[in-house]
Amino acid sequence: MDRRQVLGGIAAGALTYGGSGAAAFAQAEWPNGPLRIFIGFPAGSGADILGRHFTQKISELAGKPVIVENKPGANSNIAANLVATAKPDGNSILFIASSNMAANPFLFKSLPFDTVKDFKAAGTFAQIVFVMVVAPDSPLKTVDDVIKHLKSKKQNKYGYTNQTALMSSELFKAMTGTEAVGVSYRTAPDAMPDVTNGTLDMMIMDGTYAAGQVRAGRLRAIAVTTAMRSPSFPGVPTMQEAGLKGYEFAPWWGVYFPKGTPDAIVAKMDGWLQQIGNNPETAKFLETVGAIVNKDTGKEADARLAADIEKMGPIIKAAGIEPQ
Repeated sequence: MDRRQVLGGIAAGALTYGGSGAAAFAQAEWPNGPLRIFIGFPAGSGADILGRHFTQKISELAGKPVIVENKPGANSNIAANLVATAKPDGNSILFIASSNMAANPFLFKSLPFDTVKDFKAAGTFAQIVFVMVVAPDSPLKTVDDVIKHLKSKKQNKYGYTNQTALMSSELFKAMTGTEAVGVSYRTAPDAMPDVTNGTLDMMIMDGTYAAGQVRAGRLRAIAVTTAMRSPSFPGVPTMQEAGLKGYEFAPWWGVYFPKGTPDAIVAKMDGWLQQIGNNPETAKFLETVGAIVNKDTGKEADARLAADIEKMGPIIKAAGIEPQ
């Protein structure tokens, strides 16, 4: 899906936005009021902390206020549907993780929207590190320790708060021949007591939240899920380094408009995302929250999502997860 192709019509006649007078007008006039950015996670969550840094920067570049609409629930489907069905005037924008866009078609029997056809990607802004964590006083210090522990007893439990955590945990189980039951939590802070008191044997957690907890000594980091080590977790090996060859889960965050949004508006947001990503302040901030800069254009985001969808289906099927 090429966001620069000709789309739709307005009023009685069709208008071509790419390079036309209408496009120039739309780009010059937008935004003409507050922007509403929807995030499918609650206020104070790792996703919210990440998103608000970028919403603030977008507000500065737009010269208009940005209203953050936290709409948690249904694996971000509530927030996504609100944008998918919004007026395509550029004023309703979705911040969402690739794991939601790629996995939800397989995790739900039916969705009120199509994650590909009902949105226009403006670009990406961050890639998230996930990290396996245990209690700070746990005897488990390596991935091998975790594997041996899970194999030594029955009725193991792991926690998760989103698709990436769920899928990465299930892949870990499949690759190591271990068993554990997943326990769903609304947010990572909700899961903290059960991690620290040992109710959960381990948890693969969003690095956006976990980075601060690890630095404060409230969690012990065992391994990161990315292919390369993360500066947010110095000294912590990757799953691949720990012996799980081919293991990688690295979700990214994208910015989406409803389908039918003028190309000039989408391109303007793309430009802002590039500016924000090129700012050294952004890289510094992302390092503190377990993430790195990602500056895909809208077209590149479309290609990345298509590839993720191809991978996600077989993983979910292999994990034996039934659609809800």
